[in-house]
Amino acid sequence: MRTIFPALLVAALLLCACSPGLGFDNLQGSTSYSALSDSLSITVNPLNLRTASGAQARPCTGSFAEHELPHVTGTAFERVTYFTSNGAGLAVGDLDNDGDEDFVLANLLGPNQIFWNEGNWNFRPQLLLEGSLRGLALVDVDGDGWLDITATSRTGNLLYWRNLGSDPGPTTFASEQEPARLLGVSGFAYSLQWGDLDRDGDLDLVTASYDASLEKQIGRRALDATDQNGVFIYEHANGRFLPTRLASRAQGLALQLQDLNGDRRLDILVGNDFDVHDAVFLGQRDGSWPAADPFATTTFSTMSFDSGDIDNDGRLELFAADMHPYSKEPEIMRQWLPVMETMPPPSPEDAPQVMANVLQQRQGDAWSDQAETWQIPFSGWSWSAQFGDIDQDGLLDLYVVNGMTAMEIFRHLPGDELVEENQAYRNDGGNRFTPAPEWKLNSTAGGRSMSMADFDGDGDLDVLINNLRSPSQLFENQLCSGRSLLVDLRHPGSGNTRALGAELLLHTSTGIYRRSVHAAAGYLSGRSARQHFGLPPESRIIALEVRWPDRVLSLIDGRSIQPTSLLTITRRAAHKD
Repeated sequence: MRTIFPALLVAALLLCACSPGLGFDNLQGSTSYSALSDSLSITVNPLNLRTASGAQARPCTGSFAEHELPHVTGTAFERVTYFTSNGAGLAVGDLDNDGDEDFVLANLLGPNQIFWNEGNWNFRPQLLLEGSLRGLALVDVDGDGWLDITATSRTGNLLYWRNLGSDPGPTTFASEQEPARLLGVSGFAYSLQWGDLDRDGDLDLVTASYDASLEKQIGRRALDATDQNGVFIYEHANGRFLPTRLASRAQGLALQLQDLNGDRRLDILVGNDFDVHDAVFLGQRDGSWPAADPFATTTFSTMSFDSGDIDNDGRLELFAADMHPYSKEPEIMRQWLPVMETMPPPSPEDAPQVMANVLQQRQGDAWSDQAETWQIPFSGWSWSAQFGDIDQDGLLDLYVVNGMTAMEIFRHLPGDELVEENQAYRNDGGNRFTPAPEWKLNSTAGGRSMSMADFDGDGDLDVLINNLRSPSQLFENQLCSGRSLLVDLRHPGSGNTRALGAELLLHTSTGIYRRSVHAAAGYLSGRSARQHFGLPPESRIIALEVRWPDRVLSLIDGRSIQPTSLLTITRRAAHKD
């Protein structure tokens, strides 16, 4: 480990500021940036690289190796019904601040568990609470530097476990068996996202309900009488959360925070199941959230959202997953046939909703669906789908988990289950994704939530999946291809210590790679704030740009950055006399 002191960074910042081609000029819109008056420190930790020999050596098989976890998301009855079939979530983050990625697995019936990363693929489970959770996100709600656990429940309530830290002793949480409520948060919640929506320096909350499930539990009339369903934002102010209802109805399986119109403000995307159209709310300077309709085409049943710069042009694409057979093989079509017969007829090409995946790509001032062009229109009965540079060649790949169990629609199949392979797609650099079965990520265990992170400290992305009624899985990346850079952002003393909403651009000799810091992605899946950049072997780092959520810009000279390392960038307020 080595630390680059702030005095050195001043020189690096001046050097980068004078270099041509740097900055966010290639992104949409315009804005002004504050000069960097705070001090930065950078800690560099080398990664635990695979070697050809030695005690730490692990095999380079060219594929992924499965590790089965002692966690099964259970159901109350042997035959699974709608909504129970939706499964439960997961979240990834460093809960004990020891540098390793820990994770939490939710459950519908059975223990929700924290898995503490003790190194060398050893994960110690700890009971958090017995059932019945849905979505998860690990965020520092109170700004004390420790990640807290936030979760939505099957009854629609949002739960909160405050991390008390580990100074001294093991990390503990307040009221582990009786989670607290966030003051002011009372609406029904199925999916959740966190970000600094009002730019006041702390974290605000966005939630969406899943009304179809709630109607089954309490009835439509009772649900309407509560005025607690739909889409809510909760602005964090003086220790409590102030609610604003943006929509009175939602089938919200997915939420995304992303700047859609280039004004440098976070906008809200709500991915709705069934025939409820996806919703978009644009963040305004005056604090209002008008509805908008920026997309000509959206998915009919939106299961998952994720964004990423898949062509390295500096602009983010948005992927929405739907459900449709991934193959026309007779046996697969036979399994799907009863479901397909109950679905509405195919939509015309100009229809606003399609029963297929949608890849929104910015072309000029408009968005257009390019899923067919990129050859990812159909991926199965898809749940969590996320981008990540799996093979570390500088291009974001795509991974989708699949499967469905429901007696109402699959009683013609053994166990009422549609058994499907998860789909891994390699970005080939020619505006196309190609299937990558050689990676051996084609599990048929019934995945629901999924996230990627580096769990063994070797720099590449591993994959965590919470299945329904099958053991959860960790897939160890043994491709041993390319190199990487991992980046942690820290802003202690602020209300957003993990810099949620920040944008990073890594300038290299082989291209410019963009990443965004989010609390969650995909379906019911909390994402690590640690950013992963895959690098081809010949790539040389020129500079790293960080645009913090408050629009302060940091520029760091590439000579201060070594590949195959974890870079922790800590921003502290400048001392004032």
